[in-house]
Amino acid sequence: MPRPYECVKVLLHLFMNSQNQQHNTIPTERLKQSRFGNLGDSIFYSSTLIFATSVLVATLLIGFQLIKTSWPAIQHFGWRFLFTSTWDPVHQIYGAWPYIWGTLASSLLALILAVPVAIGTAIFLVELSPKWLRGVLSFMVELLAAVPSVVYGLWGIFVLIPVLQKIQGGIALSKLSVLPIFAGAPTGYSMMAGALVLSIMILPIITAVTRDVIANVPATQREAAFGLGSTHWEAVKGPILRSARSGIMGAVILGLARALGETMAITMVIGNGKDASLSLLAPANTLASILANQFAEASGLQLPSLMYIALVLFGVAIIVNAIARLLLWNMSRGMKHA
Repeated sequence: MPRPYECVKVLLHLFMNSQNQQHNTIPTERLKQSRFGNLGDSIFYSSTLIFATSVLVATLLIGFQLIKTSWPAIQHFGWRFLFTSTWDPVHQIYGAWPYIWGTLASSLLALILAVPVAIGTAIFLVELSPKWLRGVLSFMVELLAAVPSVVYGLWGIFVLIPVLQKIQGGIALSKLSVLPIFAGAPTGYSMMAGALVLSIMILPIITAVTRDVIANVPATQREAAFGLGSTHWEAVKGPILRSARSGIMGAVILGLARALGETMAITMVIGNGKDASLSLLAPANTLASILANQFAEASGLQLPSLMYIALVLFGVAIIVNAIARLLLWNMSRGMKHA
């Protein structure tokens, strides 16, 4: 038979639990009731709802305006516009394939150059860096993200282009010049110049997101790896990166979206060529740079064709960002369940 003080202890425990449940439920119920029951809360809720909805409305209006303005080119060229290479304002014949190719090639090259550096930097910041150095390096990464794109373009013109000219001159005099990827005059303005500038520009966003993703990997993953006798390298390449892979992929796709939409910096260094070439040393062009170069003087069917290019770029940006957000959401959901 239980003792009296034990019965009292059990009753007090049940009473405290019931009180905690009431305290936890009452604020939520009051919030639901006060959302529309109080004038100030109603105004606050309605105004924030309007602000949130305005973002969606603005996006839809941009898409509608792009479709409306580019409709003559869509009717005239159809899907052929995306796969033909002629851009002739004199004869009103337009095709966007060289610019699509330049956008995809420069962005993918930039990812190849930036992703290893970004992931390595993020791993060092989270796992290996001393505290005094971590703050300095994190600040430098964020500083790179704050630099205007035109500054990157000027750096490319005055620093990067002369270096590439010397490298291309040496390649032109060697046997490598017979390879398609090294063909082209040694001007320095080339696909490689654009990819190098883009890689530096997307490095901060990939590094920052990857750093946050790795830092949010549950501590139990590290403890389990070290408890099984793993070295630091084995723990990082195993459970830590495996848990963070969806988030890292989302960071990479966000960087890709940044590279796809970059205009000024790449326009200043890529050479603005008109052909879709396999050469890394030949001038090229992108969807964003052709818009920047020709929009001000466009006339006739050229303006709807440029708006068609803008519509394609708008759609690609939305799709890429949506994929990145889905991957990051999947990563955060997996961490909650871990």
